[in-house]
Amino acid sequence: MTGFARAGGHDGDFSWTWEVKSVNGRGLELRCRLPGGMEALEAPARQLAAAKLRRGNVNINLQVSRAAGVSAYRLNHGLLRQLADIVREAEGVIDGAAPRIDGLLGLKGVLETIEPEESEEAREAREQAMLRSLAEAVAGLVAARAAEGSRLSAILREQIGDMARLTEQAAVCAALRPEAIKQRLRDQVAALLEASPALSEDRLAQEAAILVAKADIREELDRLRAHVAAAGDLLNSGGDAGGAGRRLDFLSQEFNREANTLCSKSGDVDLTRIGLDLKLVIDRFREQVQNIE
Repeated sequence: MTGFARAGGHDGDFSWTWEVKSVNGRGLELRCRLPGGMEALEAPARQLAAAKLRRGNVNINLQVSRAAGVSAYRLNHGLLRQLADIVREAEGVIDGAAPRIDGLLGLKGVLETIEPEESEEAREAREQAMLRSLAEAVAGLVAARAAEGSRLSAILREQIGDMARLTEQAAVCAALRPEAIKQRLRDQVAALLEASPALSEDRLAQEAAILVAKADIREELDRLRAHVAAAGDLLNSGGDAGGAGRRLDFLSQEFNREANTLCSKSGDVDLTRIGLDLKLVIDRFREQVQNIE
C-alpha cells in the first residue's frame, strides 16, 4: 500500500500542486495539509480519497502559489505616524542616526497587502479545478499501489506454497504414524499410573482420552489446508473479492492460531521444528499482507 503521485494545475494567476503518498496501515487514515484559506477543500478531498482507497496511512498535501506582481500595497498612515513620533522621541534620549524611510517601510504592518477582490463564482470554479487535479493524483496513487500489488502477489504465492508444503510435512511426520502414537500413549499412561497408582478406571479413561485428543492434530491440519486454499482463492480473485487485504490479514491470524496449536500438541522434535518453521512463514506472510488493499 505504499505509493506516491503528484498532479497540478493553474487558473489565472493561481497555480497548485497536489502530492499524495501512502504507507502501510491496517485501516484507512487520511491526513490533509492545506495552506491557509483553503480549509474548504479538506472535506471534499477526504471524500474523494476515501472513495478510491480502503487501507493505508495517506498524506494529502496541497501547495498553492500566485503570480508575482498581482497584489497591490497601501501605506498604513496611522502606524507610520506612530513610528515617526517614536523616532523623534528617541532622538532626545540616545545618540544615533535617524532611521531611513526604507527601513521604516520594511517594518511589519507599515505596508499592507491589498488582495484583488474575487467573485464567489471564480473561487468555486478554481476549487473545483483543484479537486479535479486531486482526483488525478489519487488515480496515480491507485495505479502505483496496484503495480506494487502485482509484485507482492508473487511473494505471497510463494509463502502460501511454503505453508502448504510444511502442512503436508507435518501430516506425514513419523510422530503421527499410528504405531508411534500408540507407543507414546502407552508411555504416557504408564507414567501416569506410576505417578498416581490409585487412579480409578473412570479417571484413567478420562486422562487417556485427553492424551488421545492432544496427540491428534488432524483437525489442525485440515484447517491449515482450508486456509491455504482460501488464501490462494483471494489472490486469484484479482481484487474482485473486495477488501482482500483485510481478509488475508484475518486468514494470517487463523494460520497463526493453528500453528500455535500444532506446536502445543507436538510431542516430537521433528513436528515441533515443522511448527516453528510454519510460524516463521506465517509471520512473513502477515507482514506482506499489510501491503495489500
